[in-house]
Amino acid sequence: MASSRTGMANSFATRTSPNFASLTSSLCILSVKSEIKRRSGESEEERTMETVAKPLPLEGIRVVEWAQWQQGPVAGMMLADLGADVIKIEEPVGGDPARGFERVAGLITFKDGRNAYFENNNRNKRSMALNLKTGRGLEIAHQLIEKSDVFLHNFLPRVVEKLGLDEDSLRKRNPRLIYAVASGYGSKGPDADTPSFDYTGLARSGIMTMVGEPDMPPLRIEGGIVDQMGAIMTAYTVLGALLVRERTGIAQRCDASLLGSMMWLQGLNVAIKLITGSEGQRTTRAKAPNPLWNYYKCADGKWIALAHLQADRFWPAFCKTLGIEHLEHDPRYANAPARRERGAELVPLIDNIFAQKPRAEWLRLLTDSGLICTQVSDFDDLVADPAALANEYITEYDHPSWGRLKTIGFPATYAETPCKVRLPAPEHGQHTEEILNEVLGYDWDEIVKLREDNII
Repeated sequence: MASSRTGMANSFATRTSPNFASLTSSLCILSVKSEIKRRSGESEEERTMETVAKPLPLEGIRVVEWAQWQQGPVAGMMLADLGADVIKIEEPVGGDPARGFERVAGLITFKDGRNAYFENNNRNKRSMALNLKTGRGLEIAHQLIEKSDVFLHNFLPRVVEKLGLDEDSLRKRNPRLIYAVASGYGSKGPDADTPSFDYTGLARSGIMTMVGEPDMPPLRIEGGIVDQMGAIMTAYTVLGALLVRERTGIAQRCDASLLGSMMWLQGLNVAIKLITGSEGQRTTRAKAPNPLWNYYKCADGKWIALAHLQADRFWPAFCKTLGIEHLEHDPRYANAPARRERGAELVPLIDNIFAQKPRAEWLRLLTDSGLICTQVSDFDDLVADPAALANEYITEYDHPSWGRLKTIGFPATYAETPCKVRLPAPEHGQHTEEILNEVLGYDWDEIVKLREDNII
C-alpha cells in the first residue's frame, strides 16, 4: 500500500460557469440519458425522476487525477464515489505502476490476471493514456485541466514544475481551479521535495513507537493505513476548497500530507504532549492500569475487548457478571486507583474467568449486563460483521471479469444520495478517445494522428 509522493495526482475539473447549481442540474439531466439506457425494471418516468432528483454529492464536478500508488488514487476514488467525473491520466506505456504489483505489504493482489490493489483504488474513474513528456501531450493535459474543477497530484514539486503542471502555470489558464496535492511531508519546510511512501509516513509520525508493548522495538502496521488516512484528508481538503469556491469564488491550492494526517489521527497524544508535557506510553495487557479497559482470551481462542473508561461506575456490574461479587468491595480492587496498583494480579484472575466460556456467550452476558464490550476481530470476522454489512461498509457490484464482487464500501452514508460502485477500475487508457472527443472536441482524424505520434 505504498503511496509514492513521486506520483499522485487527483484533479477535479471545474466547469468555469459561475452558476454551479444550474450547471450541476444540466449535467445531471445529461447523465440520466445514459443511465436510463442501462437500467431496467422501472418505467422511464420513474427512473428519470429518481436520477434527476437525487444527484450524487459531487455530480457535475470534474477531477483530473495524475497520481500513482495509493494516497492520491484513493483520494480520487473517494471523490469519484461521491459522484465526481474523475479522469486518471496515465503514461501510455505501463500506466500507473500499481497496475503491475502482484504483492503489496505482504498481500497477494492478483486474481485471475487482474490486480485487486489497482481495482480497489481506482473504481468509478475514467482512464486517459497521455504522454506528458511531449509538448503535444502536455498541451492536451492543459486543455483538459482548463475544463476541470480540480487537479490532484502526488508528484514531487521538482517533477511538477519541470512539466509545467505547477499551480501558477495551470491557474493562468483556469483561475477557478482547485489545485490539490497529496504529499508526504507538506508543501513547506525542508522535506517538501522528499519522496515518501506509506511506510515512511508510518515511521515519521511516531505511530511505530506507540503500538506494541514496552521494550519492543518499533512495530510496523501493514495494510497501507497511512496512505489511506492521507487519502481521506486529501479528499477532505478538496471538498472544503470546492465549498469555499462555490460560496466566495476563491479558488486555491490545498495540500494534505501523510505526516499531517497521521499527526491528526493521534491528535490526543500530540495535543497532550504539547499542553501538559505528558507523553503516551506503551502498556502491556498483562499489567493493564485499568483491567476493565483491556482485552481477554475466551474459551474458543477468540478475544474480547472491554471498554470501561469510567471503571468504578461499571465495577459492580462487572463483578456480578463474572461471578466475582466477593471482590466488589475488596479494598485491594474496590476502586480505580487500587486496581491500577494491582493490575498485574487482577488481570490473570480475569483471564482465568474469560477462559471458561466462548466469546459469543461472554458478549451476550456482558451486553445484557449493560457493560461495554466488543469482539477483537480477525479479517474473517470483519468481512462478515453485521454492522459493516448493514451500513454497506462492504458493498457488492457486478465486475466485468470477476462477476458479482464484494469490496470495501464508502466509509460514510448519505440517506438520500448514497455512494455506489458504478464503474470498475478502468483498463489502461480505456477512455482516451472518449475524453478527447466528448470533452475536448477532437475529431477522429486528429485522434488517429495523436495515436500515430505516440501522444496517446
